[in-house]
Amino acid sequence: MKAQRVQALTGVRAIAAIMVFLYHNRKYWRADIPDLVLRFLNEFHTGVSVFFVLSGFLIAYTYKDNPLQSKKNYTQYLLIRLIRVFPVYLIILTLKGIDNGFVNSKETFLTYSLLHGLSDKYNLSGLPQAWSLTVELSFYTLAPLIYFFSKKSITKTFFYLLALLAVTALIGYGWHWYNGNPDKFVYPWFFILNTTFPGRFIEFFAGVLLAHRLLNDKLQVWSIIKHKTVIGGLAALLIIYIISLFEPNVYKHGTDHIAGLLLRNIAFAIAIMLFLYGLITERTWLQRFLSTKVLVLLGNASFIFYLVHIGYINAELRKWHLFADRNFIMLWLVSIIGYLLIEKPVYEFVKKRIKRW
Repeated sequence: MKAQRVQALTGVRAIAAIMVFLYHNRKYWRADIPDLVLRFLNEFHTGVSVFFVLSGFLIAYTYKDNPLQSKKNYTQYLLIRLIRVFPVYLIILTLKGIDNGFVNSKETFLTYSLLHGLSDKYNLSGLPQAWSLTVELSFYTLAPLIYFFSKKSITKTFFYLLALLAVTALIGYGWHWYNGNPDKFVYPWFFILNTTFPGRFIEFFAGVLLAHRLLNDKLQVWSIIKHKTVIGGLAALLIIYIISLFEPNVYKHGTDHIAGLLLRNIAFAIAIMLFLYGLITERTWLQRFLSTKVLVLLGNASFIFYLVHIGYINAELRKWHLFADRNFIMLWLVSIIGYLLIEKPVYEFVKKRIKRW
């Protein structure tokens, strides 16, 4: 891919992070915006879905199944992915523990290991938004294998992942039958479909499928579609609107309904897949905009922004001052500084040493 296209995909991360920010802050604007807009914002948690599809594409496109060539390759690949996630996450989690006091040892272990994301009881412990990191890490672990099987058969790979979903549900419900599953690990079904990799594998698989088809030049059917960026983007917005129609009121989500949940997990993922394909293959004003230095910087800082936009850091900033924009600009400044001074140098330093190993 050309540099501008890669940069545009980085810019998409900034848009996804802003969507999640708007989603988490919509409650503060209930009295000031129309119900139609509020219902729309209620479904901006789909920004996380954008991250998932994008992760599926970038990991598959970058690594393919190369990590499977040896245990060393796979270990290096996995360590590099962990170094991308854990340093900043652990710093913020530790600061919160020192300031507010650490919780019981069980919850501390689960949050530090990110295993809490598998429990419906603990998944919002620590940093509430970190549940999605558990989903991401689950995908990173399986990504090379998913790409390997997708080269042989897309259909079989899909059914393998569907079987993983079934096994996950059997574990959760079997555990519940055995002793009540008090911590609700991979239980109940709504939690599985909403908050675990097996339940949301289609979003990642859409990205992997796009990477596989691009790398193997097998997108002839989609290549004849004109204005893929526009069609994919408008389709994604339309699906968000349709999901919002399942909201019983402005305080609920459309994804609380099984139809809304499936629309997000499947239809929205396909729309984002087409949107990303458009950004990669078409020269548009949106591609140019997402490739600007500002959007690329925000995209690179989006991981930290995601970790600080709610939770401990946000709460500490509000103690100091709360601007009218809900500290939107301040949070981005903190994220950019954190990216330039902590995330980027630590990642590059450790990555070089892992590759030498």
